[in-house]
Amino acid sequence: MEHILIIEDDSDINNLLCDALTKAGYRCTQAFSGTEGLLRLKQGDFQLIFLDLMLPGANGETVLTEIRKNGSVPVIVMSALDSVDTKIDLLNLGADDYITKPFNVKELVARAAVQLRKASPAVNSSAVSFKDLTLDRSNFLLSVNDVPVELTKHEFKIMELLMLNQDKVFSKQDIYDYAWEDFYIGEDKTVNVHISNIRRKLKQHSETEYIETIWGIGFRMKK
Repeated sequence: MEHILIIEDDSDINNLLCDALTKAGYRCTQAFSGTEGLLRLKQGDFQLIFLDLMLPGANGETVLTEIRKNGSVPVIVMSALDSVDTKIDLLNLGADDYITKPFNVKELVARAAVQLRKASPAVNSSAVSFKDLTLDRSNFLLSVNDVPVELTKHEFKIMELLMLNQDKVFSKQDIYDYAWEDFYIGEDKTVNVHISNIRRKLKQHSETEYIETIWGIGFRMKK
């Protein structure tokens, strides 16, 4: 499970973001000042950092500089400052993404998924297995007991995401972002329809349930 550090002095924003990321299947540690953020960095192993700029103690620029001295963990900067020069300065300083306040929490979670995916090590094997499913990524083929299942491009991408991360729950937002390479928009039922189609196609070859719905959160492979 990916570990995310949130450095934000506004407790309402910090808690809101922490709740959303936790529901999306991530583990979160919260810090409410730049100084506390730097301390947390020394205590834990993080795969992503959300960083506010206007912080008590060490400010955001100072924290970002320290982060970059010690590693390449992705950093998403959050700030009410929206000038192009500010964004360019922060990106040059080492930020991986920049989002202006006020922001949409769903968009922040989607951006987190993008950065985590970029930072994930490449999977060496082109074939991934789960129960009697085999996903051949090099040939874009999914099979059940060696019988090919005809999937659309988006259906294949959904199965790729779930099978590469078999213990993780993915929200509809995460799935849409991965399979369509775009941000998920609200109540769009596209993901539900595609999951339903995948289940129907798999059912033609096996009675096994492969995809589990975690109500209120999303989907994962069913153990």
